[in-house]
Amino acid sequence: MRHNKSGRRLGRNSSHRKAMFRNMVTSLFEHERIVTTKEKAKELRPIAEKMITLAKRGDLHARRQALSFINSEDVVSKLFSSIKDQFADRNGGYTRIIQTGVRRGDCADMAIIELVGYEEDLGEAVEEEAEN
Repeated sequence: MRHNKSGRRLGRNSSHRKAMFRNMVTSLFEHERIVTTKEKAKELRPIAEKMITLAKRGDLHARRQALSFINSEDVVSKLFSSIKDQFADRNGGYTRIIQTGVRRGDCADMAIIELVGYEEDLGEAVEEEAEN
């Protein structure tokens, strides 16, 4: 019995789970929005918010701690430059989870996890609507 054992196992062993969350955090900061299952999004949220808190600290040790978890140096530099400035005056709640329904194949609850303040670039469609 798993009484009082926190965290979801998600049907994976610990090394697979850690690698999955490292990849998901990297993708979240690279694209600022990812689609995943609701359970994975709920487990990803505290990890992503800790990375943003490290970026807000901004010193060399915080950058090295982020680099030890995030796979890409480009994503870490984006996190410590543009994403840090986006949340400079915010004291938490950097991510948003939006439930989107169920996946067709296995009926898993799906969700979108995105950074607060994410604006989807619709390109020409928005410009055409503005002109009309």
